[in-house]
Amino acid sequence: MDFSRRRTGFLLSIALFQASASVLLIVQVAVAQTSNDERRQRHSEGYCAMYDICGERSDGKVVNCPYGSPAVKPDELLSSKIQSLCPTITGNVCCTEAQFDTLRSQVQQAIPFLVGCPACLRNFLNLFCELTCSPNQSLFINVTSISKIKNNSTVDGIDFFITDDFGEGLYESCKDVKFGTMNTRALEFIGAGAKNFKEWFAFIGRRAPNNMPGSPYAIQFLPTVPESSGMKPMNVSTYSCRDVSLGCSCGDCPSSPVCSNTAISTSNKGATCSVQIGSLKAKCVDLALAILYIVLVSMFFGWGVFHRTRKRSRSFRMKPFTDAAEGGESHSLSRQKADNLPMQRLEDANQSSTGVQLSVVQGYMSDFYRKYGLWVARHPTLVLSLSVGMVLVLCLGLVRFKVETRPEKLWVGPGSKAAEEKRFFDSNLAPFYRIEQLILATIPDALNGKSPSIVTEENIKLLFEIQKKIDGIRANYSGSVISLTDICMKPMGEDCATQSVIQYFKMDPSYDADDRLEHVNYCFQHYTSAESCMSAFKAPVDPSTVLGGFSGSNYTEASAFIVTYPVNNALDKEGNETQKAVAWEKAFVQLAKISEFHMQCYVMEQDELLPMVQSRNLTFSFSSESSIEEELKRESTADAITILISYLVMFAYISLTLGDTPRLSSFYISSKVLLGLSGVLLVMLSVLGSVGFFSAIGVKSTLIIMEVIPFLVLAVGVDNMCILVHSVKRQPLDLPLEGRISNALVEVGPSITLASLSEVFVFAVGSFIPMPACRVFSMFAALAVLLDFLLQVTAFVSLIVFDFLRAEGRRVDCFPCIKASSTYAESEKGIVGGYWSCMIDESCSSNYRIAYETLGIGGRKPGLLARYMKEVHAPILNLWGVKIIVVAVFVAFALASIALSTRIEPGLEQKIVLPQDSYLQGYFNNVSEYLRIGPPLYFVVKNYNYSSESIDTNKLCSISQCNSDSLLNEIARASLTPESSYIAKPAASWLDDFLVWLSPEAFGCCRKFTNGSYCPPDDQPPCCSPNDTACGLSEVCKDCTTCFRHSDLHNDRPSTAQFREKLPWFLDALPSADCSKGGHGAYTSSVELTGYESGIIKASSFRTYHTPLNKQIDYVNSMRAARKFASRVSDSLKMEIFPYSVFYMFFEQYLDIWKTALINLAIAIGAVFIVCLVITCSLWTSAIILLVLAMILVDLMGVMAILGIQLNAVSVVNLVMSVGIAVEFCVHLTHAFSVNSGNRNERVKEALGTMGASVFSGITLTKLVGVLVLCFSKTEVFVVYYFQMYLALVLLGFLHGLVFLPVVLSMVGPPSRCIRVEKQDERPSVSSQP
Repeated sequence: MDFSRRRTGFLLSIALFQASASVLLIVQVAVAQTSNDERRQRHSEGYCAMYDICGERSDGKVVNCPYGSPAVKPDELLSSKIQSLCPTITGNVCCTEAQFDTLRSQVQQAIPFLVGCPACLRNFLNLFCELTCSPNQSLFINVTSISKIKNNSTVDGIDFFITDDFGEGLYESCKDVKFGTMNTRALEFIGAGAKNFKEWFAFIGRRAPNNMPGSPYAIQFLPTVPESSGMKPMNVSTYSCRDVSLGCSCGDCPSSPVCSNTAISTSNKGATCSVQIGSLKAKCVDLALAILYIVLVSMFFGWGVFHRTRKRSRSFRMKPFTDAAEGGESHSLSRQKADNLPMQRLEDANQSSTGVQLSVVQGYMSDFYRKYGLWVARHPTLVLSLSVGMVLVLCLGLVRFKVETRPEKLWVGPGSKAAEEKRFFDSNLAPFYRIEQLILATIPDALNGKSPSIVTEENIKLLFEIQKKIDGIRANYSGSVISLTDICMKPMGEDCATQSVIQYFKMDPSYDADDRLEHVNYCFQHYTSAESCMSAFKAPVDPSTVLGGFSGSNYTEASAFIVTYPVNNALDKEGNETQKAVAWEKAFVQLAKISEFHMQCYVMEQDELLPMVQSRNLTFSFSSESSIEEELKRESTADAITILISYLVMFAYISLTLGDTPRLSSFYISSKVLLGLSGVLLVMLSVLGSVGFFSAIGVKSTLIIMEVIPFLVLAVGVDNMCILVHSVKRQPLDLPLEGRISNALVEVGPSITLASLSEVFVFAVGSFIPMPACRVFSMFAALAVLLDFLLQVTAFVSLIVFDFLRAEGRRVDCFPCIKASSTYAESEKGIVGGYWSCMIDESCSSNYRIAYETLGIGGRKPGLLARYMKEVHAPILNLWGVKIIVVAVFVAFALASIALSTRIEPGLEQKIVLPQDSYLQGYFNNVSEYLRIGPPLYFVVKNYNYSSESIDTNKLCSISQCNSDSLLNEIARASLTPESSYIAKPAASWLDDFLVWLSPEAFGCCRKFTNGSYCPPDDQPPCCSPNDTACGLSEVCKDCTTCFRHSDLHNDRPSTAQFREKLPWFLDALPSADCSKGGHGAYTSSVELTGYESGIIKASSFRTYHTPLNKQIDYVNSMRAARKFASRVSDSLKMEIFPYSVFYMFFEQYLDIWKTALINLAIAIGAVFIVCLVITCSLWTSAIILLVLAMILVDLMGVMAILGIQLNAVSVVNLVMSVGIAVEFCVHLTHAFSVNSGNRNERVKEALGTMGASVFSGITLTKLVGVLVLCFSKTEVFVVYYFQMYLALVLLGFLHGLVFLPVVLSMVGPPSRCIRVEKQDERPSVSSQP
């Protein structure tokens, strides 16, 4: 038997992301020494049942002689040896020195597993000491069968009579003992996972086949002896792990009295308040909001009834006087008024007019825009050139344009705690390895929906075929050929640590197994104890890491194979080692995908994996470490056409809505296609200018910026374009063009400025978000909106001048060089013909001119939408019943949205971010469905003081004499409540294993030669040659002694010098059958040895696992629970401890995402409020705008909850953006309301007639047509976060801006700013002067 086979697999595996490794312990039951008289056995005190060794099996296992004989008095040396191992054996014994040496060498394999709990170890040793050396052996041992070896009679089977009390005591003392290296119970290794003492005895007593671990003869454990046999069961006293004097740790004995005072946290989740009303159970917040709604609606309804009653009462009291005054003269007066209406209007116009009393800021803005409009209209070319030129200068920065695609740079801020912890972990311990993974699964039955088992002979053969192709992958990097063996992780330095079912066959398709299926099923149950199930990389393979879709431990029912390839990682992401891995990963993905071609740099077989799997009616999914980043890059171009179509649709609509009502005879003159196109180009120019500026100063762009900001700025810019053009078109036609431009800017300039500045401030607020993606987006968006606003009031106003000059010059749209015939001018006269005639006639120009203007003849006829708003929409909203319904419905939805928003979960499903046709979609589905183990969790300890003067060691460890509230004991305790702690297992502890490895009781572990150098266990070179068929006490290592005696240690703890000297030995020691506690492989990267000579270990880690995490909320809650646990333990132990898992860096944002969102939204709304207050100088107006904005925002969050949209960086950006866009729905209408005269209802009617149409056509419909195209996106993130959220925002903005806001203004709107101004007889002429 070669050396690698003899080491039996006590080789410790590194922790894998989905692979929990364990160690095999081969417990060869001590070769019992039989006594038998060939003619007759004697069962009495002082007699042996078997004595001495009479033979050796072909595999080297020795067997006893079946001869009964009196017990023998040993010499003093042998007696002291027996006493050191078996203190209950005194006086005569039934074993020779050779038998005792065999016993000692074999039980030493189990000692490292149990030494942490002295009670368990003592009971375990007593079992085998009594079996081998007890002087009263014949009383409880009966030889039942004999075999011949070289003509010598040898024991082949015995009955071992032992009481159930002893068996129960043994099992109870050992059942919870942990084997820290592999995060599992020691009984998994020395008892095959026995659930009671009978199962354990059955495992011990099994006769092992040749070259297999176990007893050389069969042992049957029986509780009762035959009648009249003179025998009695062995019943040595057992020790309880609860015995404080024996010092079992809390992790190994949770029932120990020292552990009972430490409370186990049963939940880390705050209790939610709920109220039971009959069979209905409601949250407290829901009930409170329902009560609040009832109170508010009742108060509002009562106020409405009181107001209407008071108004009617006043009208009733005034009616008799009105009737008396108007009774007889009403008819004649009406007729007279009708006859003299034109003259009356003239008189009123001559006597007085209305003006607007603006705030100080608005007054300055109006004066500025009046003068500025005149100047722009006179110098359009200069303004256009200067404004566009300045933005083009900013665009020069695009030469330094770069896109950031690395997730850690997008979602993790520079001050991130998780990022800092990851840097500490990577630089001091080791970077987490790269994961390449395959998942093969059976297809569920169409009738019952149950998936059949995947564990079949044919599917195992398929795994070998797939592995052959994986091994054949060759990638080219810098001229060198890269294969899996060049980059894979090799914990023992030889074979790759691949996690696959075929590891049970040593990854060898020719492995000698009579029945592969039977062998696999055997290994599922004995993967920790059977050498034949050992992996090629010398470590056992847990079935839960290579199988999926099973329940409990029913591995044979598994419906999925999971194959994992751990690949070495490096700190330098751009270094050669990482790039080699990336090159191989690309070849791996290429092989796994169906493809029409193979890249020239890859040399591989032409058959892809997918057809191979599908031919066996299986599903297939896969992923590599670089897959997500590569698919995100592809996603950035997947929807380019969709986004382009969205922009084109918006452009087409803009061109249509900017023009006049289409007339076939004049459409080519009145259309605004060229103006609309120019406006869109200005929007794109503002975006490019923003990107160019930030690129110039070294800020990288992101995919969100490239996809969202153009759409955002276009949506905002279109509003201004429509409002400006519509305002110019509303001006009297008698004014020269420069007067119309000036008046239009005076009319809408303040509201455009207010809306734009609000949006800029809203996005500027986002630059304080610590999340890089959100911060960068907000910076780019703020500057883009600012540039867009500046271009709108400069370049676009100049373009309006050019376009109106073109139209008045009868030139064709899009082809201004072509001039239309004079018939167009004639078609435009219509109703204003008389007006132009009046303008020519001097006698008419002073009087009738005013009449025409007063009657509205001097302007264009209002459009259909404007007439609807003024004549239909506004009157309906002015009805009291409608007002009550509107307020009740909107307040109800707002309060319901508050309740719903508490149900929004943080996170961002990876499947949503990826293209819908990505191969990773199926992979993530399979991961959630099939994986039965969570990601590894490390508890990292900083600055551990191991000196003998410090008590840090006992604060951390979990073996005998450790503190009951130590870190490892607390982890073990937390693992008992995985549903709240999200910790699946006790932690693997290098410190526990090191202390056990040092212990003199683990005499096969820490050993030294006579010269003081390290001596390995007897089954490792140089003690055992690889060519030896069996290893025993060799000449090379015969003089090796344990590193320490008990007297050398203080309370079983090493001194500072001893710790410092032996720790490197431990970390270099290979695990094997004689000592499973060697630290090489398992703990190589768990301890930072740099500078440890000072007595301080800068960094060390203890590994456990999270429970399976299937949803985003599970990842968030697991991280929160781990941090809370670490914080509590750190405070308790006064040590610096933090948890680390590979996903923490990306999920840290969600721990405080609600806080981040609410703070930024509050600041954004506050910024809008302050801007409104400064510009309008009206607290009343600003408060109404604030109320409507808050309701839109709250309702949008309610819609998010209804649609299941999660709270993350993208949705936070959208919510902040929604504040800016929602301003557009409120500001213009509110401004128009404040500058109109009349009562509130009349002012609402006028505001809707003028600005309502612009808000609907220029804001609502423009955004709506662009948003609807996004529903055809190939990427779900666009459908969910852009189509659904934007559509909800547009609809909510429309409803609040054109339904709720007018109702509020009509009820509690601010007073009008209009004042009556007495006029002289002469009407001032309209001039171009300000």
